[in-house]
Amino acid sequence: MSSDTLGRELLRLARSAIAARFGQVIAASTASDPALTAPGATFVTLTQQGRLRGCIGSLEAWRPLAEDVRENACAAAFRDPRFPPLAADELAQTRVEVSLLSPAAPLRFSSEADALARLQPGVDGVILECAGRRATFLPQVWEQLPEPRTFMAHLKQKAGLPADFWDPDMQLAIYHVEKWKE
Repeated sequence: MSSDTLGRELLRLARSAIAARFGQVIAASTASDPALTAPGATFVTLTQQGRLRGCIGSLEAWRPLAEDVRENACAAAFRDPRFPPLAADELAQTRVEVSLLSPAAPLRFSSEADALARLQPGVDGVILECAGRRATFLPQVWEQLPEPRTFMAHLKQKAGLPADFWDPDMQLAIYHVEKWKE
């Protein structure tokens, strides 16, 4: 299955999973590709008029890709704690984006300045772990926060840490995504 074909199928799976919660049926796909049954980690992002409406995902591949997309689509639509559950009348104006994550790799660094210098804006998704807290930003977040120091400050805040927090025990990992958008 080509990347474009896979992307169209993942978008269809995400939208149909959400629509099914409202009793709507989207035509079933005839796609049967081993990629859909192999483990995959995805994030599903929902937007309305270019504004975030929900985003939930998996950082590690632990279930079949098709199942991961369906579950994350429903979680983004109905269980993202930042938003009320999606209503049926919102579905038509909601755009779906699916990001397929590569495995995360630890980022080696000697200081915060070194970590910031090693990040590739627009390319790296980042996972931050420290003091029992964990947060991630997809590479797409660089579009809103293009400067590494600002990106990292917001990621720390997402993890519930102060923007200027630093601890030598902080762990960072990076990943990349292949993404498709309606």
